Amino acid sequence: MKPHGILLLSFAAALAATARADSLTTLPDSIDLSTAVHYALDHSYPIREAREQIRQQEGVILQVKSQEIPNVDATGLYQRNAAAVSTFSPPETALWEIQVKATQAIYAGGGIAASVKGARLSRDAALLSLQAVVNAALLDVRTKFYGVILAREQVKVQEDNVKLAERELVDTQNQFHAGAVSNFEVLRARVALANAQPDLITARNNERIAIEQLRQALGVPSGIGTTGSFTSVAGGLDITTEAVETDAALTSAHQNRPELLQLGKLHEAAEQSVVVAKSTYYPTLSAFGAYEWGGENFNATNSAAGGSGTANGWLAGLQSNWAIFDGRSTAGKVEQAVAVSSQEQLAYDAEELAIDVEVRQALSTLQEAGELVEASRQTVGQADEALRLARERYRAGSATQLDVLTSETSLTQTRTNQLQANYNYLVAVAALRKAMGLADAQIRN
Repeated sequence: MKPHGILLLSFAAALAATARADSLTTLPDSIDLSTAVHYALDHSYPIREAREQIRQQEGVILQVKSQEIPNVDATGLYQRNAAAVSTFSPPETALWEIQVKATQAIYAGGGIAASVKGARLSRDAALLSLQAVVNAALLDVRTKFYGVILAREQVKVQEDNVKLAERELVDTQNQFHAGAVSNFEVLRARVALANAQPDLITARNNERIAIEQLRQALGVPSGIGTTGSFTSVAGGLDITTEAVETDAALTSAHQNRPELLQLGKLHEAAEQSVVVAKSTYYPTLSAFGAYEWGGENFNATNSAAGGSGTANGWLAGLQSNWAIFDGRSTAGKVEQAVAVSSQEQLAYDAEELAIDVEVRQALSTLQEAGELVEASRQTVGQADEALRLARERYRAGSATQLDVLTSETSLTQTRTNQLQANYNYLVAVAALRKAMGLADAQIRN
C-alpha cells in the first residue's frame, strides 16, 4: 500500500503558518475571515496539541538514532576489603578503578536502521496528523464564522420584521381614526407587533451565542478582564456557485487527504517494526574502546611487603551476542508485528472507503445547497412583490389586513430561508474542500 503522492505540501504551508513570527496575540473589535483563520492557526487548542505531538515524535527519533552513533559512558569503583575477607596478600587492600568506554554498534540484524526509519515515518505521520487537525479546525472556524454572520443577518431580518409591524400598526391606527377600519384591525396589528418581538429577542441571543462559539473555535483566552477579543465580524454571506466533478474530487482526496497519507506512513512504519522484530534472529556485533585507570592500596601494618600499585592503559575489542534459542520469544514478537502491519493495511483501506463516501456526500450536499440558493433568490423577489401588492390592495379596499400580515410573515420567512441557504452553501463548499484534502483558501505562505 502506497499513498498516491506524498505531499508535505500544504502541509508545509500549514506547519509554517502555525509558527509565524508575526502571530496575532490580540484581536480587534471586528474581525474578518482571514484574521480569524490566521489567529486560529496560532491559538486553536487542537492545533497546539498536534504540534506538541510532533515535538514528541522528534524526541523519539533522537532516542532511536542514539543507537547508530558511538555511546560513551564512564564507570568508577572504589572498594575496601577487611582483612578477614580479603583474597589479597597483604590481606587488607583498597581497590579503585575508573573506566571511560566507547561502544559502536556494527551489526544488529538491521534492527537499528529499521527502528530509525520507523521513527521517521511515525514523525511524518504526526506531521500529516497536524495537517488533518488544521483542516478540521479551520473548517470549524469557517462554520462558526459564517454562523455569526448568519445570526447577525437574521437579527436584521427580525428588526425589519418589527419595523414592518410597527409601520402596519401606524397605518391601521390612521385608518381607524379616519373611520376606514374597525378597532379589531388595530388590535390585530398590535398583536402582530407583539408577536414579532420574541423572534427579535431570540435572534439577538443567537448572535451572542454564535460569537462565543467562534471564540472557542479560535482559542481566544477566557477569563475575567480578558482584553483583545472581538465583538463582531466583518463580511457577508455572498456566494459564487461552482461545479466540481466527482472523479476530480475523488482523485484530489486520494492524493491529498492527510488522514489517508498518515495511515500510509503508519503502515510503512509497521513494516519496519516487522524488520526490527526479526532482527533478534541474528547476532549483534559492536566494537568498543576504553581507557582505564586502576590501583591497589595495601595496608603494610601486618606485612613488611606492604605497598601500593597503580595501572592505566587502553582497552579495545569486539563483542557479540546471539540468542540461539529464546523460547520462541522472537517468533512471538514477529507475529505481533505482522498482525499490526495487517491492521494498518485494513485501516488504510477502510479510511479510503470512508473518504470516498465523505466526498460523494459533500458533493451531494453542495448540489442541494446550490439548488436551494437558486430557489431562494427567486422567492425573495416574489415575496417582496406580494407584500407590495397586498398593501396596495388593502389601501384600495380589495384585500384584508390579514392578507398584509400574511405577506409580511412570508417575506420574513423567505429572507430567513435565503440567508440559511447561503450559509449552507458556504459551509458545503468548505466541507467539500476539507473532504478533498485542500488547504484552507485563507492560508498564505
